[in-house]
Amino acid sequence: MNKVSKRQLERYPVYLKYLILLRDSGQERISSPLIAKALKLNEEQVRKDLQLASKTNGKPKSGRNINELIADIKSFLGFNSTSNAVVIGVGNLGQAFLNYPGFAKYGLDIVAGFDINRAIIGTQINHKHIYDMKDLKDVLPLLNAKIAILVVPSGVAQKAATDLVKAGIQAIWNYAPVSLNVDDSVVVENVNLASSLAILSHKLINK
Repeated sequence: MNKVSKRQLERYPVYLKYLILLRDSGQERISSPLIAKALKLNEEQVRKDLQLASKTNGKPKSGRNINELIADIKSFLGFNSTSNAVVIGVGNLGQAFLNYPGFAKYGLDIVAGFDINRAIIGTQINHKHIYDMKDLKDVLPLLNAKIAILVVPSGVAQKAATDLVKAGIQAIWNYAPVSLNVDDSVVVENVNLASSLAILSHKLINK
């Protein structure tokens, strides 16, 4: 299988969202040049991305079948198979994750939360139980969760990550502003909100 860059992986959900909008509006076919124009991307880049994700060939002039392309991209990204996830740290951001219904269409099912706050342990948020972090090792296998969404303060993020790996987690979506030291077998995706804000601010003042 050809290696996929992070930049490419970031583009596929953008394609998917646009294609779904077209499908829902009644359009049946689309070409790479039209996608590139609509999304302000390089035409050759779009063509290569779609060739990698889809084995369905486009037709001259009319392009590709949108339904088939949506199905191919979903399959390529693994959205057709559901993965259970847990939220570690049930503060404001953690609660937002627990309440957000949109992850389901990307194959992610958030099934529970974990925290150390006695005031919320044992309660439910959006019908999802909040467990004590000290019970992580016993509870996590029962939840069949492969992914942890880490939204804890930086000072406790490494300990939480270490505990997650010991409990059997396979991937960490890290929102804590710190680099994690985990085994190479564990997939980590860092989301640095401060960096994103810096980029946004820089673009704003230089536009």
